[in-house]
Amino acid sequence: MSDSDLIKLYSGQILELAADIPHLGRLDAPQASVKKRSPLCGSTVTVDLTTEDGRITDYAQDVKACALGQAAASIVGRNIIGRTRAEVEVARDQLKAMLKSEGPVPDAPFDGLEVLLPARDFKNRHASIMLTLDAAAEAFAEAEKAACA
Repeated sequence: MSDSDLIKLYSGQILELAADIPHLGRLDAPQASVKKRSPLCGSTVTVDLTTEDGRITDYAQDVKACALGQAAASIVGRNIIGRTRAEVEVARDQLKAMLKSEGPVPDAPFDGLEVLLPARDFKNRHASIMLTLDAAAEAFAEAEKAACA
């Protein structure tokens, strides 16, 4: 990776997002909690959430990731409360397509993930970027199962 590639990848906007991640920490009594780890780089994200009437009502995240994973967590954290499981899963799938198959930027309200477009060329960073939405989608599914039990 050249110096100019690194500069492009770690833009000021990405670093600003990484420094300002909302909903950091853990919930006292989540309906579901999921920890995801990127085997390639060791980044981890733990997502706690609660739902009511099919929407996320409370959310927390413990983020131990690179600046790209932190930026993704920052954007997700700003937009995830009030979302349905379908919206979270669509955002996850759209982010994956954006990174891996030159798909479009995720739909609003997750369109801020566009800032991560330069990471397309760096496959070793994709898993870290995906951690938060992967964990949130799985946690939402677990919360729904727990509610039905």
